[in-house]
Amino acid sequence: MEYNPGQGAGNADRLGALLDQQRVFCPHITERSARMKTDIEIAQSCQMEHITAIAEKAAVPDRYLEQYGNYKAKVDAGLLSELKDRPDGKLILVTAITPTPAGEGKTTTSVGLADGLRKIGKNAMAALREPSLGPVFGIKGGAAGGGYAQVVPMEDINLHFTGDFHAIGAANNLLAAMLDNHIQQGNALGIDPKAITWKRAVDMNDRQLRHIVDGLGGRLQGVPREDGFDITVASEVMAVLCLADNITDLKARLARIIVGYTYDGKPVTAHDLKAEGAMAALLKDALKPNLVQTLEGTPVFIHGGPFANIAHGCNSVTATRMALKLADYTVTEAGFAADLGAEKFLDIKCRMAGLTPDAVVVVATVRALKYHGGVPKAELNGEDLEALEKGLPNLLQHVSNIREVYGLPCVVAINAFPTDTPAELALVEAKCKELGVNVALSEVWAKGGEGGAALAQEVVRLCEAPKNFQFSYPLDASIEEKLALICKRIYHADGVALTAAAKKQAQQLTDLGFGGLPICMAKTQYSFSDDPALLGAPSGFTVTVRNLKVSAGAGFIVALTGDIMTMPGLPKVPAAENIDVDENGRITGLF
Repeated sequence: MEYNPGQGAGNADRLGALLDQQRVFCPHITERSARMKTDIEIAQSCQMEHITAIAEKAAVPDRYLEQYGNYKAKVDAGLLSELKDRPDGKLILVTAITPTPAGEGKTTTSVGLADGLRKIGKNAMAALREPSLGPVFGIKGGAAGGGYAQVVPMEDINLHFTGDFHAIGAANNLLAAMLDNHIQQGNALGIDPKAITWKRAVDMNDRQLRHIVDGLGGRLQGVPREDGFDITVASEVMAVLCLADNITDLKARLARIIVGYTYDGKPVTAHDLKAEGAMAALLKDALKPNLVQTLEGTPVFIHGGPFANIAHGCNSVTATRMALKLADYTVTEAGFAADLGAEKFLDIKCRMAGLTPDAVVVVATVRALKYHGGVPKAELNGEDLEALEKGLPNLLQHVSNIREVYGLPCVVAINAFPTDTPAELALVEAKCKELGVNVALSEVWAKGGEGGAALAQEVVRLCEAPKNFQFSYPLDASIEEKLALICKRIYHADGVALTAAAKKQAQQLTDLGFGGLPICMAKTQYSFSDDPALLGAPSGFTVTVRNLKVSAGAGFIVALTGDIMTMPGLPKVPAAENIDVDENGRITGLF
């Protein structure tokens, strides 16, 4: 699996160029002292409000607030029952173009948009995902926004936070332990050790654990078999937690998880192992959304974190629903580009939860579009209208999908860099206008909410625009038909090809009664295709599906394409090499 380097990739380029640019930041920071600050230094310089004050802004009653220190808290999901008769606010989905090493700034834009909405007088919240330790220590170095559009406490959010991911990993590994123990203790269910599909999980990039052999050391040490690890965010337990309505639904979904098959091909579930109760007990607190704040004191729920290139890539249904009841405008984010995160948000999460977005923001940068047009990363600072025009089809295809396939109103947010020229910005705006889509310049990285005010105004306007929301495929289509519709309508491929193994799996899943589930495509985020080298808006390609597996608890079928993996590895120079903590407990190196 690969990772989008995120907005952090562009931060170093901005620091020097923004020396003389006016910024909006926490009042007690002087402009002179703030000018060359990194993301973590900006976050550490801000005087956060006590979490009870943030809860008061969000209208969360004290009786539902469970404080984790002074600046973060969990909100008991029982609040939703009290708010059930309150009408929902507007739901705004933030997505992006196909990621590049130049960075797009989707989370930064989401945070800045929420601040911008409050800046123009709207009652707004954000509902975002929790960062995984894998990319934090691997490439990203942090995933809580950037510049003056961040969520704080930044270090806590990027590291252990409230322990949700640890609980998810523990529940995942409890099920694995109970599975192997059942086989060791006589295997009354007749589980075929060669047909086990459940892996262990750890929230760290560790390629050494992708394929292992365990149970060695003699009869008393377990049954030897091939095994492996997924990163925690790839665990079906993560997807289950994020899609569950409540504790009862959580237990029912956990019970349906398929861990493997018997010698005669029958699925074995967590319920067969009597595991769902203990797993739910480990997850009871993790099910509660986490409340934090932006640098400007906007309330934010950060909860759940499945990756969009291997899972559905959205924050929890519970957190989104809670924000919709508490705020007039809820800003949420889908992982990676619109062909992955937004497609799954719309076709899986919205379908399951009965949600309908009122507006969609597609984030792009001029630099990233020039990269799609063939310009190397080192040369992106210079004006290049020809390369920009070559790269623009990537943006336009994402926009067209949102408008034409899903029937939703859309705005393009250009995440501003100091190197963007007026001619480049004018070209982006002109091309988007041809599709009937407005462009808003987002300066939230440098100016916080003030830099997101123009985008916020356009989003408010779009929320009142007509929409004709529809899914990209019907559930009653066959597995192969649904795969073909996603590939043709969203990726603009010529079609889909299933390997012999995948065709057999499709038939088996249909025979087992899973043919009516939605599809969760596991695909590279770096291209519309399944080949990360095909940038822009490629055509004339076919997507190859090599494996199909059911996530019966989450309620979707995962289709693996290309060389996508569910356990990443660290890069040559991991971000972890630059992360440190001093004698006072002050963390550095998160960016």
